[in-house]
Amino acid sequence: MRAPLMLMSLRSWATTWLTRLLLVRLRKQGGLDLSVLRRLPDAALMPLHRDGLDPVAPLGELRDREPVSRLPIPGATVWLVSGYAEAKEVLGNAGAFSNDFRHLVGTAASEADENPGGLGFCDPPDHTRLRRLLTPEFTMRRLNRLTPRIHAIVEEQLAQLEKAAQADPDGRADFVEHFAMPVPALVICELLGIPYEEREAFQEFSVARFDVVGGTAASFGAVAQSLEYLRGVVAAQRRDPGDGLLGMLIREHGDAVTDEELAGLADGVLTGGLETTASMLALGTLIMLQDRQHFDALQRAEDPAVVAAPFVEELLRYLTVVQTAFPRFAREDVEIGGVPITSGDIVIVSLSAADRDPRLGADMEAFDPSRPPAPSHLAFGHGIHRCIGAELGKMELRAAFPQLVARFPGLRLAVPPAELEFRKLSIVYGVDTLPVHVD
Repeated sequence: MRAPLMLMSLRSWATTWLTRLLLVRLRKQGGLDLSVLRRLPDAALMPLHRDGLDPVAPLGELRDREPVSRLPIPGATVWLVSGYAEAKEVLGNAGAFSNDFRHLVGTAASEADENPGGLGFCDPPDHTRLRRLLTPEFTMRRLNRLTPRIHAIVEEQLAQLEKAAQADPDGRADFVEHFAMPVPALVICELLGIPYEEREAFQEFSVARFDVVGGTAASFGAVAQSLEYLRGVVAAQRRDPGDGLLGMLIREHGDAVTDEELAGLADGVLTGGLETTASMLALGTLIMLQDRQHFDALQRAEDPAVVAAPFVEELLRYLTVVQTAFPRFAREDVEIGGVPITSGDIVIVSLSAADRDPRLGADMEAFDPSRPPAPSHLAFGHGIHRCIGAELGKMELRAAFPQLVARFPGLRLAVPPAELEFRKLSIVYGVDTLPVHVD
């Protein structure tokens, strides 16, 4: 895969959601040219800003002072929830808060092939029915069958990383292009049951799915293109169901699940499992290379799995690469953290701020895999919309890091850390490239 294609995103889903929302509200008030909405106020985008790996200091200060605060977005009432307890309260209350996509774009737009479908943008009872279909495939018993392939994919991509470094005159290779992105893409192929001959094309479509650099129209166009491709995959599975997730759903549920729902569910797997895991692999490796004690601890461990488990959990909390949850829409008047939320208001939950809430323990701004167990982090969300693929993501991370340090004990950055380019205003935080030497 080509690195420029993979990581072109400069604006986030969150920015797109808010811009689209504001557009719909202003249309109802008489309309406004979309070009006026391309840039939201900087203060409204603070939840998406970081200083290196850390959420910006003003976000933490706001959380500590006002865990439920008003975002300065003209034309709409939007609340930012940044405290941990308050975030869990919002995410866990599906009765008071809706995820329905139609609240964002309006009924007409959602009928124009712009609705991405899947679990993240629907409410019960549709959400309940669809999640019930998927849950059996995401139990550890079912997921364990993927373990050998996950380890094999990791080894194959480590070999590709080494090959790329050997072919480069300076002995450098892009960790993102040759390892961090292909690993989850190929695991998703295994999960869904994408035929081997289609996997290169699948990776291209998967990555293009996140290219929202063109703003609202481009981002929704990318969704439509992704869904069009996935509809073709679903149609092929209807004719000849395979052994993967899609084939299983078709064999076991037949006409009870539509092609549109299957395509939406597959797209949701992409949204939840590709760029997120890729960012965790890249940023987790960066942490190890900047502080070798973590690299060495994995390398020296008699049982790497024992060391990898708390390492991965702390990485998930510390990085929280999905910076904000899908927007919620208040169905009714409700109070969160003592702040009244009115029916129709929009609520954005800052997962990255919540996971560093000092109320969770001492020095939550530090990365410390040895810290005592704290309340569950929100890296995968919470409540009925908690990422259904959370355990699969952990399996990939727990496999990848020990295999990486064992294969390349001399792994190091090929550029000074200050030269790394982190994504700007991206809901899934990460680096565009991570040049490394593997010897």
